[in-house]
Amino acid sequence: MKILITGAKGQLGTELLTCLKNGRSELGVLSDTLKNAQYRGIDVDELDITDINAVDTLMAEEKYDVIINCAAYTNVNGCETNRDDAFRVNAIGPRNLAVSAQKYGAKLLHVSTDYVFAGDGTTPYTECDVCDPQSAYGATKYLGEQYVREFCSRYFIMRTSWLYGYYGNNFVKTMQTRGKTKEEITVVNDQRGNPTNAADLAHHILKVIQTNEYGVYHCTGEGECTWYDFACEIMKLSGLSCIVKPCTTDEYPTPAKRPAFSSLDNMMLRCTVGNEMRNWKDALSYFIEHQK
Repeated sequence: MKILITGAKGQLGTELLTCLKNGRSELGVLSDTLKNAQYRGIDVDELDITDINAVDTLMAEEKYDVIINCAAYTNVNGCETNRDDAFRVNAIGPRNLAVSAQKYGAKLLHVSTDYVFAGDGTTPYTECDVCDPQSAYGATKYLGEQYVREFCSRYFIMRTSWLYGYYGNNFVKTMQTRGKTKEEITVVNDQRGNPTNAADLAHHILKVIQTNEYGVYHCTGEGECTWYDFACEIMKLSGLSCIVKPCTTDEYPTPAKRPAFSSLDNMMLRCTVGNEMRNWKDALSYFIEHQK
């Protein structure tokens, strides 16, 4: 198996490369197929996925069996003011990868987001639910999903949310930094979702790409909470005395509309390859214990 990982310098891409290098994830040993796989991590400095000719040239030369697309414009507020850039990376990029995957017979796993939903639900969204993005980020990511479906017959779309990992910046590290320098902080308490450890997500991505169980997946930590709950748990597990105070979204306005409820249900995992995602509190505890 020959694997290409785009967006390889991000927290998920780096986690995937670490798993492949070590022959295991935090959830277990990788299969012999993956241990013997050839793999390459690539980022925008080597491949601009928005350039269809560059993507085609690479695939023609290397003939990868699997593409894992972790590349994305993830600055949610930035997407509102840089819509063309968000469109290129989040929609045109996946389209180009899908076209080349189909042309050269590769599987494509595309990482997406909870922001494809309206965020006004009361029960966790399943893969059956209708998408209705409310922000430029969500809209461009959803269009990317549609292009993947349209142009590639062997696809996996994996939606995740509230992602954190050992590499790069994320909410957990931000809270820890603030907790070390401030006596108290304020965090919104009316947005609910699923914190997701990048190690858990990487494990399931590598499990899924070995199968022919094509389709749309949700892959998030088990259980839900608010950002306030998440921040409180981070402070507690990190041994920080910083006080976390709750506030409403209206008290903390942002350029992009944030989903009030974007909890996802990992139904497709349960019904196909198996759902091994840890409870969000357990995964967070392990992460904090093993931070470098």
